[in-house]
Amino acid sequence: MLEYARWKYILVAVVLLLALLFALPNFFGEDPALQVARKDHNAVTVDAARAVETFLTQRAIRFAKSYIDTGRLMVRFANVPDQLAARDAVDEQYKGTYITALSFAPRTPDALRAVGLRPMPLGLDLRGGLYLLYQVDVNAAVTQALEGYVQDARRALAAANISVKDVTTVAVGSDRPNAVRVVLPPEADVAAARNALNSALQGLTISTESLASGSAITGAMTTAQIRERQDYAIQQNITTLRNRVNELGVSEPIVQRQGIDRINVQLPGVQNSADVKDILGRVATLEFRLEDMQNNSFEAMQSGRAPLGSKLYTHTRFGRPVLLKREVIATGDQLTNATSGQSQEGPAVNVKLDARAGENMLKTTRANLNKRMAVVLIEKRRETSDVNGKKVSREVTDEEVINDATIRGIFANNFQITGLQAGEARELSLLLRSGSLATVIYEIEERAVGPSLGRDNIQKGVTALIVGMAGVFLFMAVYYKTFGVVADVVLLANVVLLTALLSMMRASLSLPGIAGIILTVGMAVDANVLIYERIREEIRRGVSPQAAIRAGFEKAFSAITDSNITTLIAGVVLWVLGSGPIRGFAIVLTLGIATSMFTSLMGSRALLTFMYGGRRKIARLSI
Repeated sequence: MLEYARWKYILVAVVLLLALLFALPNFFGEDPALQVARKDHNAVTVDAARAVETFLTQRAIRFAKSYIDTGRLMVRFANVPDQLAARDAVDEQYKGTYITALSFAPRTPDALRAVGLRPMPLGLDLRGGLYLLYQVDVNAAVTQALEGYVQDARRALAAANISVKDVTTVAVGSDRPNAVRVVLPPEADVAAARNALNSALQGLTISTESLASGSAITGAMTTAQIRERQDYAIQQNITTLRNRVNELGVSEPIVQRQGIDRINVQLPGVQNSADVKDILGRVATLEFRLEDMQNNSFEAMQSGRAPLGSKLYTHTRFGRPVLLKREVIATGDQLTNATSGQSQEGPAVNVKLDARAGENMLKTTRANLNKRMAVVLIEKRRETSDVNGKKVSREVTDEEVINDATIRGIFANNFQITGLQAGEARELSLLLRSGSLATVIYEIEERAVGPSLGRDNIQKGVTALIVGMAGVFLFMAVYYKTFGVVADVVLLANVVLLTALLSMMRASLSLPGIAGIILTVGMAVDANVLIYERIREEIRRGVSPQAAIRAGFEKAFSAITDSNITTLIAGVVLWVLGSGPIRGFAIVLTLGIATSMFTSLMGSRALLTFMYGGRRKIARLSI
């Protein structure tokens, strides 16, 4: 007698029903859409969304549907011309309020979307999107490292009570700065200064020389150290860009190194998104400094000169001058976490520093109660101007005070930055949480991949999938008769289950992914072929039909398991170590192996047992 446990029937039925539910959004397709977001990064309200809808209706621009998704208004259109017309109209009418981006929105019913069911995201080669190529200023990374050595050298000499004339970066045997030079007065103790600098300039090649104005100690970076610093800057920028893209919610982005000093970023589904490009390319960090309470900032602004040991800034919100001490308490690089939230004074950014910065902050606040401390936002950008008819680019650094407040209590590594708008707090926390760029990056290429190419690729990929599956289905039905039809049903369930998993994991589907689905179907057929051939062997040996089915599954199990495990190992390695198209293929392949094992061994057996099991008498099998 052929039987199958009832709980296994229930398991197979529940899994397939859930798979059908999660895969369902993929069958509705998608429309061209316009994404409308506030420039201040606050969420779009229902009233604001209605105002935009009314405006589009007044302009006679037809749209299919609109809804608010994660604080942004999504407006769906039936065709691309209406989408482009809406973008131009909204940009013109709401230029100072909203940022628009061309996108795609699924036609998923509201009921499914309300419970979080969404179609699987499509890769750049299928959906279209934004391709950005950045140039990394690796020389600036070396300069930043040298500036760090300059600060360390000043602190070490001050701690040792050694007077110094100047500490600067210089070029030694090179056309670019690659060393730190400490110029000492004639009466200075050179040996004591060198001992003090041994730890501050650790790793550099230190030498001493005599100058007309005194002695100088030079610490030079080696060629290997310069190359290591440049590689670090590129890898750090790649990590930061990935973090920022993930914070923005772009599905399955690709951020990878290209050549010696370039990084390419692929953002599927994003087109002409000014806010995304602005967030990605911003070189922003923070500095915490004490305010100079002994000098007048307005006098410094009028004279154009800051007192010795201080630096003049402008407060972003109030536009007034602020004098800050040059000594930095902590920097954005020392932040371990930053989240936006609410305080008694309104929106705030909750900051957590590392142990070293926290200790420095503790000492500073303990010694400066009731004095003022400011937060300086530092951003670097490249500006292009015309000089004698030629385009000349230069690096511009903007430094502004975003918050200053009186130190009312002693604190260390946990505190809040207040005085911000809600959108500013979210944006600042995003930039700080994702990490600062190690050095400046410049956009040298931007390319929008149009949806027409994606539709063509999708049609070809789907056509290949349908033709391949049709060929497999026809062969199985002809060669294995009724059992072949069962295999076809199981293969179809396998594709549905794989689609559901990709949708649940929000894994991006690309052309290599479609190839992985076709390969999965072929591999799933192999399992059914092994089982059916075992059943045929048992029938030829004179075993009863029901016993032959049971023996076929049991004897084929080890062969199916062994062959799939070896492929699974290769798929997991590609998934973990691969990137881009290789990783997309590996994800589909790995998940496909798991689904094919389930459908072939459990789904197929449940269906055949339901058809031929129980106490019924079977004379022959249609196999």
